[in-house]
Amino acid sequence: MAAKWDNDEVVQRFREYLQIPSVHPDIDYGDCVKFLQKQASELDLPVAVYEPVPNKPIVVITWEGLQPDLPTILLNSHMDVVPVYEEFWTYPPFGAVVTDDGYIYARGTQDMKSIGMMHLESVRRLKAAGVRLKRTVHISFVPDEEIGGVDGMKAFSLTPEFKNLNIGFGLDESAPNEHPSEILAFHGERTSRQIIVTCRGEPGHGSLLIPGTAGEKLHYMINKFMTLRAEEKKKADGNVWYGEVTTVNLTQIWGGVQINVLPESLSVSFDIRIAPQYDHDEFDQMISRWCEEAGEGVSFEYIVKNPQVKSTKIDGSVPFWEAMKKVVTDMGISVKCVICPGATDARYVRAQGIPAINFSPIMNTKLLIHAHDETIHIDVFKRGIDIIEKVVEAVANV
Repeated sequence: MAAKWDNDEVVQRFREYLQIPSVHPDIDYGDCVKFLQKQASELDLPVAVYEPVPNKPIVVITWEGLQPDLPTILLNSHMDVVPVYEEFWTYPPFGAVVTDDGYIYARGTQDMKSIGMMHLESVRRLKAAGVRLKRTVHISFVPDEEIGGVDGMKAFSLTPEFKNLNIGFGLDESAPNEHPSEILAFHGERTSRQIIVTCRGEPGHGSLLIPGTAGEKLHYMINKFMTLRAEEKKKADGNVWYGEVTTVNLTQIWGGVQINVLPESLSVSFDIRIAPQYDHDEFDQMISRWCEEAGEGVSFEYIVKNPQVKSTKIDGSVPFWEAMKKVVTDMGISVKCVICPGATDARYVRAQGIPAINFSPIMNTKLLIHAHDETIHIDVFKRGIDIIEKVVEAVANV
């Protein structure tokens, strides 16, 4: 490791967090909680640990504002990281090795322990400078985002403890951007729907042309879904942002008992992510209509049916967004705010009627989320702290 960073406390705190292997599956979050409690102690800030689900801790560090009755600011990040293929890494994925040219290699450097530390370091700087903010700031660290957040932010967002935080605006993760002076932000997400279509027909000998077979009905349904996919793909190929199109992907097909026996039943599964501008009820009705058209015995069921969550408005009606956009622009940085193509914990915050923006100030950086050799340059990380510091000050003084 490059020795020149040994005395850099900001880098060493970041490395210490990265070295905690909070990796799926079967994570023990105990070391993360201890690390964060230590940070709160150093900052002389109160810290609470909630467990709406056993062994799934929610850590909240609170910096009270001058007007604590005002709606507060939430800086959220998740403690968990995805698994690694260690044999494909240049350095140990939980070693947090710093190279001579200033890159830190570790799982979580982009997604998203870096952002959690940017939140903490920005508050550390503001407090050290004697700054007092109008609104209270809560820095939260949650579990299980990488497996859907059901036992993490979703569970927490439904508790009285979450409601008592009185959140008026939230920040969460977006993604790195290779552009040197543009931050990618998200103000909403597509809705995940995973379905299984089942087609039933008369069984019989494989040599016959019996009408209304399960295979014919399955063909009709697959054709409908794949035609929709082609239409949406055409939009994406035409440079429409990925989050603005509905993705449809066939993921499984199964059924039948033997190659020369017409099956009584065939099933197919689709992973669908519906863009926000679509009427989700009309989408359901469209699938029901296809089933009727395919013939008797065709039905579908949801394996995942997430509710539609309204996007945060970026039309000037949310003063927190306007404040953060202005302060970032004043730093000579542009913000591209779009719909997230994936899913984050911010959807659970928005579901409670709270405006939230996903914001990862990681620029001039190749996207390596969930990839081998996930890394961030120290200069990029520290620049992110600079930006978050200004953003926190701006939104907490709205």
